[in-house]
Amino acid sequence: MAHPLARAARATRPPVEVLRTGGRVVEARSAYLVPPPADGVLGDLPFRNAQDAPEAVVVTRRRPDGSWRDVTAREFAEQVAAVARGLVAVGVGPGARIVLMSRTGYEWTLLDFAAWAAGACVVPVYPTSAVEQAEWIVRDSGAVLAVAEDAGTAEVLTVAIARTGGTVPLWRLDEDAVGALAELGRPVPAEELARRRRAQGPDDEATLIYTSGTTGRPKGCLLTHANFLTEAANCHALLEPVFEEATGRAPCTLLFLPLAHVLGRMIQVTCVYGRVRIGHSPSLKPADLRPDLASFGATFLVGVPYLFEKIHQLGRAEAQAKGAVKVFDRAAAVAVRYARAELAAADGGRPAPLSLRLAHGLYDALVYRRVRAAMGGRVRYAISGGSSIDPELLLFFAGAGVLVHEGYGLTESSGPSTVNPPLRPRPGTVGQPVPGSAVRIAEDGEVLLSGGQLFDGYYELGAPRPRRPHWFATGDLGRLDEDGYLTITGRKKEILVTSGGKNVSPGPLEDRLRGHPLVGQALVVGNGRPYVGALLTLDPEAVERFLALDPPTPPHAPDGVDLSSAVPVHPAVLAALAEAVRGVNATVSRAESIRRARVVAGEFTEERGLLTPSLKVRRQAVSTAYRRDLEQLYA
Repeated sequence: MAHPLARAARATRPPVEVLRTGGRVVEARSAYLVPPPADGVLGDLPFRNAQDAPEAVVVTRRRPDGSWRDVTAREFAEQVAAVARGLVAVGVGPGARIVLMSRTGYEWTLLDFAAWAAGACVVPVYPTSAVEQAEWIVRDSGAVLAVAEDAGTAEVLTVAIARTGGTVPLWRLDEDAVGALAELGRPVPAEELARRRRAQGPDDEATLIYTSGTTGRPKGCLLTHANFLTEAANCHALLEPVFEEATGRAPCTLLFLPLAHVLGRMIQVTCVYGRVRIGHSPSLKPADLRPDLASFGATFLVGVPYLFEKIHQLGRAEAQAKGAVKVFDRAAAVAVRYARAELAAADGGRPAPLSLRLAHGLYDALVYRRVRAAMGGRVRYAISGGSSIDPELLLFFAGAGVLVHEGYGLTESSGPSTVNPPLRPRPGTVGQPVPGSAVRIAEDGEVLLSGGQLFDGYYELGAPRPRRPHWFATGDLGRLDEDGYLTITGRKKEILVTSGGKNVSPGPLEDRLRGHPLVGQALVVGNGRPYVGALLTLDPEAVERFLALDPPTPPHAPDGVDLSSAVPVHPAVLAALAEAVRGVNATVSRAESIRRARVVAGEFTEERGLLTPSLKVRRQAVSTAYRRDLEQLYA
């Protein structure tokens, strides 16, 4: 199978129109590849597939024994119809909302399309949500039915429903809610579902997704059928032909991102729209994912930076355990150089020299194939979203034979608004506008979005339905280059201003710190303070592997780094962390550099309320939880 970079020089860049003001690119827009739908809804997709290609495999479902079973388009449509009739039988009417609290799984996808087929919609609740969060969503959405995955999520929803004073019926997936609904729906005629689908249109509500946010109470984003269908059709048209041609296989992917999150949901819809085979895995932790990836055989993946960071770190840790860490590090350096050279060649530069190509071929046999094996062995392309990713890591994966296309979007934009185009990625950017959308940079640097995938607005109980804004202000800061590639430079509310007046964007510093194998999470601070500081958590497994190698402790910490710890930490670990901080500081100015860092107790986790479900740090929550450690940084 050819290296994906080998085709980059032959790839054409999708046409993107750019507008300039004062010599600066202030807007980029891309024409639709597929126009927005004039009719039809998401609930039509399973039945259209069953009619057009009844024997096509659209889902591969995990059996209880761990093996996989293919589900054809005809079978999937029959199961969707059976569950949809069950929803009708238990009183779910057109326009009704169903709360679903579950990890990613086949039943999630089945219920989603069944709700749409019945004229209703699913309102997701993250499976790690607290009772207070679930209560707000149940109350605010006016849900008429609730579905829980298991005893734990059922307990949360039971309390949440009780607190609202309502009597919302609760079903459980682990008690065969799907089978029970299908049985109850037998008397409901098929024509009732067809009638309900015909009564809906593209501009009707498809879902209400409550933003997880990093601060404040979640807000319900009202997304329509047209939002999803427009995004799905255009992303499929942009990406699918390249993925299929380059891998020589029909594309398929394993869904492991939370389907409660808009990115996972959009990938689900896009795959059903394009009859791209999907499977499901309930966890995005690499240790849990690797067996599923190995047995499923995905050709592309969609993940978040955490996944790619951990795959890299685990690869290095395995090499370290075998005494081959220097080989891995040399291979990583070669991968980055090779990717830089090949991407430059795609833009008219000189190709990688023979010596570099030979070294790359050697390390492909020794290292890169193991990296690809950790992703299932067949993956050549991936998409990363949710937060920024270190460009060096993107170059490493590109050199190792997996092109990771970074994208950017929000719940409010139904998922990706920009994505690095097939075979022409620019690491460090989040790509160009997806077909049918536009990006504008405001005078203060804020990123504005427009396009058919943009939501109608935030839902308010009892208020009139919101009207779609022409431009949506994201709160993120960015810039556009001459070809319309967007670079995110920070978030308006997160920009730190030191007491000396220096503006510092914490995101890039945190990305680089988090890329170190020993670091679990990082929070960079310094607003109103005399210098920039950082709180670090440790990755316990990585620390254990590191110490098992009996590393030497340097006599002195790197110059300019003051590192302390709130918990007992081996001096060699502290020395390695100090060196990591020094390396990060080498990429920024003195005023932006981290002067003091502190290792804190515990981990930043979603369960503790310190990470969002998409694994972004809740800055205020961490600052509150570790206020004493913060004071120690400036004592």
